Amino acid sequence: MAVLNEEQTMLRDMAREWTRNESPVTAWRKVRDADTATGYDPNVYNEMAQMGWAGIVIPEAQGGSDFGWLSLGLVIEELGRTLTASPLSASAVAASAIVLGGSDAQKEAWLPKIASGELVATFALDEGPRHDPENIKTQVAGGKLSGTKAFVAEGDSAGLFVVAATDGLYLVDGNQAGVSRSRRHLTDFRSHADLTFDAAEADKLANGGDTLLDQVLDRARVVASAEMLGMAQQAFETTLDYLKQRRQFDQVLSTFQALQHRMAGLFSDIELMRSAVEAGLAAIDAGGDTRQAALLAKTKANEVGHAMSREMIQLHGGIGMTDEYDAGFYLKRMRVLEAVWGNTAYLRDRFARLGGY
Repeated sequence: MAVLNEEQTMLRDMAREWTRNESPVTAWRKVRDADTATGYDPNVYNEMAQMGWAGIVIPEAQGGSDFGWLSLGLVIEELGRTLTASPLSASAVAASAIVLGGSDAQKEAWLPKIASGELVATFALDEGPRHDPENIKTQVAGGKLSGTKAFVAEGDSAGLFVVAATDGLYLVDGNQAGVSRSRRHLTDFRSHADLTFDAAEADKLANGGDTLLDQVLDRARVVASAEMLGMAQQAFETTLDYLKQRRQFDQVLSTFQALQHRMAGLFSDIELMRSAVEAGLAAIDAGGDTRQAALLAKTKANEVGHAMSREMIQLHGGIGMTDEYDAGFYLKRMRVLEAVWGNTAYLRDRFARLGGY
């Protein structure tokens, strides 16, 4: 477990208290039932922005706090615990691309708006049903960008897109006529839009060098892993509480040795997951090559998140399959996040190739 300073501890505790009191899973049910394209409550996100969360990884010069990625991960983890829907992760990843590769003018134009919560931004990369950053066909000619992007998180509400094209990353204002959106309905009921760019005005991020895409992907993978960590931890705690209360054959389920072994194994797996995720966040804060740390964090999050969400359903039995209970929400969101920015097979292969295998 990472050693937190006083400010990070206060931030984590504030996020924990806020999510439990102001944004429990019942609040997510209301968002789900509203079935809006945005997939979140704008008023709730405005509250997050007022608390400074939207600017955690944005420099102070552009209105943020520059508090670091580990600090952001602490907040995202708590949001994951209660399935709080927000564009915080997507905007942070998009903001990181501008911080890393933007000009001074681009930073001044966009980062203050993201930090204040006024603007939702997101990263648009993949063009097919699977994560494949090496298969990009979107092109730019004469400052006009054309192509399609699939399953873009927060694509329904974003006002700014960081778009991967064949020759780099570009900023595209989402409110122009050359951008069209098509809502996709996935099992987690969040925003995942398909985008079409038809000669849309695009502004290249020219200062990040050849590694800019990899750096942004590292941050996207670790942030997704932090949300999965919060979900896995909450799923474990909820399941353990259930086993301590549910009786079968006149015995409390938690007294069965076989179930004790399963929960002990899951506890150990989640601790390993935490170590990997926090190491990924810390590596980003430290700078340098973060590719292996990010791949390891997302791989472990995929493996453990998959196992814990599955076990949550099985150990709850029949009630775990009902919509009246929360277990299914964790399973559905976890499956979507497993596929985001690379499934386990892709990440393992990528890690091996980085190691020269």
